[in-house]
Amino acid sequence: MSETRATGPERDTGAETTAATRSGTVPEQAAREPAAEAGDAPPPVPLLEPREGVPSVVTDAADLERVIAAFAAGAGPVAVDAERASGYRYGQRAYLIQLRRAGAGTALIDPIALPDLSGLDAAIADAELVLHAANQDLPCLAEVGLVPRRLFDTELAGRLLGYPRVGLGSMVENVLGFLLEKGHSAADWSTRPLPEDWLRYAALDVELLVELRDALHDELEAAGKLEWALEEFAAILTTPPKPPRADPWRRTSGIHRVRNRRALATVREIWEARDKIARERDLSPGRVLQDAAIIELAQRAPRTPAELQALPTMRGRGARRHQSAWLRAVARARDLTDRGLPEPTVPGDGPPPAHRWADRDPEAAKRLTAARAVVAALADEHSMPSENLMQPDSVRRLAWTPPPEASASAIAAALRDLGARRWQVELTAQPLARAFLRLECKGDL
Repeated sequence: MSETRATGPERDTGAETTAATRSGTVPEQAAREPAAEAGDAPPPVPLLEPREGVPSVVTDAADLERVIAAFAAGAGPVAVDAERASGYRYGQRAYLIQLRRAGAGTALIDPIALPDLSGLDAAIADAELVLHAANQDLPCLAEVGLVPRRLFDTELAGRLLGYPRVGLGSMVENVLGFLLEKGHSAADWSTRPLPEDWLRYAALDVELLVELRDALHDELEAAGKLEWALEEFAAILTTPPKPPRADPWRRTSGIHRVRNRRALATVREIWEARDKIARERDLSPGRVLQDAAIIELAQRAPRTPAELQALPTMRGRGARRHQSAWLRAVARARDLTDRGLPEPTVPGDGPPPAHRWADRDPEAAKRLTAARAVVAALADEHSMPSENLMQPDSVRRLAWTPPPEASASAIAAALRDLGARRWQVELTAQPLARAFLRLECKGDL
């Protein structure tokens, strides 16, 4: 892992950058106490206030135009974050969007009141957007018209550099030496008006994001990993969204306890009824009916309100509110013909589960063991998680269906077909080819 640093924020154009401490704001690093012993890292500085204070939430067109003008006149990368209401509302839409740019300061925008931010997108079209864990926020940003052309993902950069903890708070502390308060990450951001302390938290999430980007950029360059990171960032922007999951009801927690097709049909009917209610009421499905209740309803198949209300998972007022919908769903599953019942499993388009390989294809099982060992060793050598060097699904597919010739060029072509980036292919193709060839030479295949 590259050496971490504890450098404070740089100065913004025309304004002194400050870091908030328990006693107030202190310019630059003046508040940093000396380490107790030589060589110790200085203690992290709590970051409690945005450097220009907590901005008001932008909710009308006139204020948005002022933000657009300010960000168009700003300089450098644009830090972006979004707050959703996961666990409270249906879907993953943004309920607050935070941006920061040198010369423009921080803006907090209400995307419910202002659902079209295409004008802001045009104003910052040439800028690099800095996000932490970009894949989480890009879909909801795209819904309001914010689509980056260039990207820097600070979480992914931390993974490539081998940081053991890559949450935003950990990265800001370990790289920049500042403490971020993370108490409102799971809040209901659909709340209106948003409390002042929530807005402070939201503003601080982008306060040091560009400074974090700059420090990680330097570390990537020093480690010889900058081009790798740039390839990864470009891939995030060009990879199309995943298609909707087939049979999403099969993701119901605890479904492994459902033992027959009739009960599976009950899970499906109740899941779909719950999803319809959740969508109509704009609630998280789990707030309408918990997964544990779906499983119990499928196992017990109640026929009457009394039987339903006797179930332990149905004693809450929320679960009972739609009891007629659950009973109708159970009845629909009960009335299905055998042809209408779902199969226990749905065939996938990839290899079978790895634990079955030894019986179904022992040769493929040996290739998988060898390939995993190669990827793990290379990942350790380059100080990064194995899954960032090569997606586990790609390793499995390569081992299950290898190219006819176990040469480096053939392996490289297969990896490219599986979506591997150039840097990943360059690191892994030759070692994987050698591992497969060794198995052939030993006569194990």
